[in-house]
Amino acid sequence: MARLRGGTAKEPAHPARTRWVLVAAVAAVPALLLIWLVTAVVRFSAPDDTLGRGPREVPCARALEFGGARLPAGAHDTRCTVRSFQDTLYRAEFRMPRTAVRDWLERTYPQAGGPKTEFCAPESADLCLGVGFLAEAGDYAGEVPGAAQPGFGAAAARVSVEYEGPDTALVRFEAFDM
Repeated sequence: MARLRGGTAKEPAHPARTRWVLVAAVAAVPALLLIWLVTAVVRFSAPDDTLGRGPREVPCARALEFGGARLPAGAHDTRCTVRSFQDTLYRAEFRMPRTAVRDWLERTYPQAGGPKTEFCAPESADLCLGVGFLAEAGDYAGEVPGAAQPGFGAAAARVSVEYEGPDTALVRFEAFDM
């Protein structure tokens, strides 16, 4: 230490302390960018519900067309939604005359071999049918019709039917891609 006049000592400047402050400032910028990036990834990979981007209402014609179907004659109480992030899921729910259900399913998906009555999901379903990518697994049959047509994009479609009485059937339709 150097002595100054008057008997007090002056501390010399420490170059290590100056470098440490500089390194900390330079390191803080990438660290803050990394925190921002992780936050953005978590935010945008969260399910739609948590971010207020839940299912949106869409025209039923569009929802059914995505899965290679059309709204059947006599359909009423329709409600159709879409949810998308990395994949797309269209859902349609409607009621139709009970007597027309089998005919509509067979005309819409002739390659599926007709609806089945066992091993349906949900268990309360009286009929179900599926087409698409899981055909090899035995759960789905054939290919989704119209896959080469413009505007068609589903990899699979699933239909479940619940009979609500002697005249009405509740149809739940899903079409999705991967």
